[in-house]
Amino acid sequence: MSTDSAPNRSEFATTLQIIPVVFFTFLCYLTIGIPLAVLPGYVHDDLGYSAVLAGAAISVQYIATLASRPLAGRSADTLGPKRTVSIGLLGCGASGVFLLLAALTSHWPVLSLALLVCGRLVLGFGESLCGTGAILWGIGRVGTANNARVISWNGIATYGALAIGAPLGVAISHAIGFTTLGILVIALAALGYYVARLIAPVPLVHGERMSYRSVFTRVLPHGIGLALGSAGFGSIATFITLFYAARHWPNAALSLTLFGTLFIGARLLFANTIKTYGGFRVAIASFVFECAGLLMLWLAPEPHVALAGAALTGFGFALVFPALGVEAVGLVPPASRGAALSAYSVFLDLSLGITGPLAGYIAGEFGYGSVFLFAAAAAAAAVVLSTVLYLRNAKVGNLSAVQ
Repeated sequence: MSTDSAPNRSEFATTLQIIPVVFFTFLCYLTIGIPLAVLPGYVHDDLGYSAVLAGAAISVQYIATLASRPLAGRSADTLGPKRTVSIGLLGCGASGVFLLLAALTSHWPVLSLALLVCGRLVLGFGESLCGTGAILWGIGRVGTANNARVISWNGIATYGALAIGAPLGVAISHAIGFTTLGILVIALAALGYYVARLIAPVPLVHGERMSYRSVFTRVLPHGIGLALGSAGFGSIATFITLFYAARHWPNAALSLTLFGTLFIGARLLFANTIKTYGGFRVAIASFVFECAGLLMLWLAPEPHVALAGAALTGFGFALVFPALGVEAVGLVPPASRGAALSAYSVFLDLSLGITGPLAGYIAGEFGYGSVFLFAAAAAAAAVVLSTVLYLRNAKVGNLSAVQ
């Protein structure tokens, strides 16, 4: 019994070291999630702009996130994760200030929209720095042997905060008013900034630093795999409600709940498989599950099958980011880990940005169900790519052992 309990105590102690720093990711994504479901209605209904412009006002955040990824990586490597997280939280707080000002100037629609866009841009900057910095801070606290665990917990914090934040923002906006959301965002960012000051920094990693272009080239294949796998998530998040509506099925929201529940459950229960079996093998299995779930959605004759497909897709997608991410970060010197992580994360941003309009075109031409067939094909391509990477890695390892 003592033999079994010792590793469990060690894993629990490691988790306790990780949770305080991914807490900042949780707060960051709460500031993203709280206004997320409210802003389109505010821009369209209150300010009187078109639905297209309302959508663009939301999407501009992701452009800022994508553009600031290189800065986030370099900041984590050179300034340190703690300072990077703190700067990111300041960005989140500044977005709350712009959100508050936008609410107070709603009688001047042009000014209000301009302030809102500025807030979204600053929030994208804050998201990039906070997310990258928190992962590197966690790795610095528990060591590179626990890379997958840190990345997994960071993802749980991300999606958990979005799941909580969106309905919370809607409820607060209806009960108290839109202006309150800006105040709440400022308060959450201030809380994070204060708590960050209380946690000790980790030492900067010195040594060889690769150029960002070299890092990007090295993690490119892994990033492509991440992008292909993320198409399933993007398709479900964007089109599952329309898919249900087109078939006159109830409870579309339940499919999203099951997707998220299985996603978080898989990360909690199976994060150690990456350390045990290696990132590539876990990624291959994950893509197979994801592909199967998406095919179930495409072929679903009734809502129960669609629910099972959404759940299986969430289970499969759960470990994609940490599995390929561990392999990607391992390709660069320790002093360039932040750059590798940010370069790798770019492909998630790109995938979610491209999937929406591409899947929308497919839905318009072939129907909403075809969106999930398209995403299943992307997951199948990711299986092939991950297998090739696994075999190439094994070949290199065998050659090194012979020499």
